[in-house]
Amino acid sequence: MDYRQEIQNRILADLSEGILEIRFDGVIEFVNEAALTILHKRADDLLGHSFARAFFAGANNDDFVQCAMDAVYKRAGSMERYIPYNTGESIRQLRVVSSYLRDGETAIGVIFVLSDITELTELRDAVKAMETIRSLNQQLEMRNRLLQETFGRYLTDDIVKEILEAPDGWKLGGQKRDLTILMSDLRGFTAMSERMKPNDLIDMVNHYFGEMYEEIIRYRGTLIEFMGDGMMVIFGAPAATDTHASDAVAAAVAMQKRMPAVNQWNMQHGYEPLGMGIGINTGSVILGNIGSERRTKYGVLGAAVNLAGRIESFTTAGQVLISPETRSAIHEELDIGEILYVSPKGVSGKIALAEIVGIGAPYNVKRNVEPHRELRNLKNAMPVSFMILEDKFVEDTEKNGVILALSEEEALLKTEEALTRFQNLCFEIGGSLYAKVTETDGLTSRICFTGKPPCFERWLELAFSE
Repeated sequence: MDYRQEIQNRILADLSEGILEIRFDGVIEFVNEAALTILHKRADDLLGHSFARAFFAGANNDDFVQCAMDAVYKRAGSMERYIPYNTGESIRQLRVVSSYLRDGETAIGVIFVLSDITELTELRDAVKAMETIRSLNQQLEMRNRLLQETFGRYLTDDIVKEILEAPDGWKLGGQKRDLTILMSDLRGFTAMSERMKPNDLIDMVNHYFGEMYEEIIRYRGTLIEFMGDGMMVIFGAPAATDTHASDAVAAAVAMQKRMPAVNQWNMQHGYEPLGMGIGINTGSVILGNIGSERRTKYGVLGAAVNLAGRIESFTTAGQVLISPETRSAIHEELDIGEILYVSPKGVSGKIALAEIVGIGAPYNVKRNVEPHRELRNLKNAMPVSFMILEDKFVEDTEKNGVILALSEEEALLKTEEALTRFQNLCFEIGGSLYAKVTETDGLTSRICFTGKPPCFERWLELAFSE
């Protein structure tokens, strides 16, 4: 038993309400003194024994047994029942509330909260009855608040609410839903992380995630998971909405709009600036609890999810790209930068991705578009060697080219072999310089830098001085 479990058991032991914990294999794991008194049992008769052995024999308590079986074996989830209980000496009226017992994110059993309300049912004095009810409500609110605070660090409020209220909230499996998926990723983050101290890296990433999460919840998004430096967010679940596509686009634009403030904070703390790309897709997915009985997570599966990730891979820093399905689901006016025709893996033919700059009323959100610095022609073409990245893996074959013009964000590259739009490149300039092909015409391509090494500024100076 770890220290957190020990502290929890100490707290539960002192509660005036009875607490009974049963694992999913039916074994009674914990019982406090209040529960022993209510159930008229000894600890030795319960702890470590199966629930069946402890309660099936003896006094007729079918309602209590059925309540426990529904919660443990049928996975009935959170429920509240009022049932009689026969102690062998008297009949007590119990209020039984059950919910899942968790270890971190893993459901490991069921916890029962038992209240002996026999006196309450027999009360004739209305004042005393109200006082008792008020006390029970306060204890219930405290319990719910404890559950909310415990789960809230791992799940959004909406998911916690659905799990606590739905009879089958933590049941494995799911449902088919139409919703919108947002995928974000930081450009050049891997190379940046190798240059930073671990504490600084975590400090920077946590601040970035915190700022982005504010915009996600503002537009009713549900954060499904952090994926390294990326995020997967869904809109339209758990609470279904008709505006999930518009909400997702508004959130994405607001997230990009917030990035200058994030980078200003980074500079104040001596960190490098970040650049984020966002891809959005709308479609049918399987939504629900995914995993095993020991470890589950609330998530989504389906081709629409995969396509959202593919769309994100086509973005450069500062971009928001949406699929045709998302665009057709939006009725608000969109401020579109350009249309990109791409061929994502798993999709036959090309699809048109729209770069979103803003969305109109009632959202009225528009990101600031920084004008690109014009490319400066070099006096002498600069020879460079590079390799092509495929799915974040660097190819072994080195290719050659020359840079004809350059700025801090982009370059004009002439190569011996034709490149294709959206290819990712890695240049060795005394450190790894990453870039994405944004335009190409035969052997000449315009590239956008997505990840810069510390020596980049010096390399840029040398390029213009030669």
